Amino acid sequence: MAFSREARRQKIQQRVRKTVQGTTERPRLSVYRSNTGMYAQIIDDVAGRTLVSASSLKDKKANGIAKIEQAKVVGQAIAEKAKAAGIEKVVFDRNGYLYHGRVKALAEAAREAGLNF
Repeated sequence: MAFSREARRQKIQQRVRKTVQGTTERPRLSVYRSNTGMYAQIIDDVAGRTLVSASSLKDKKANGIAKIEQAKVVGQAIAEKAKAAGIEKVVFDRNGYLYHGRVKALAEAAREAGLNF
């Protein structure tokens, strides 16, 4: 039985979520990729709340540029917001996506901007 692309991603997401947990000391950096935009959140799973978020749709610098460039802008934005909130170390949650393309560009931009994971 073949799974749809979304069902396959959800299975991977559930499997990874068993081991990747965000704590107060080291919250989880979750990435969501849609056809039109890129989203990132830093989540404290213990408290159950989002600490910092960034989106390519809300960031004015990301308008009208290529999708990989949008992902880089979101990665830099999430790292800057995290540093302002006092967050330096995170656990990376690729949310079932392959570490390739836009997900990789976001992660590398966040690392270059000073986020450790």
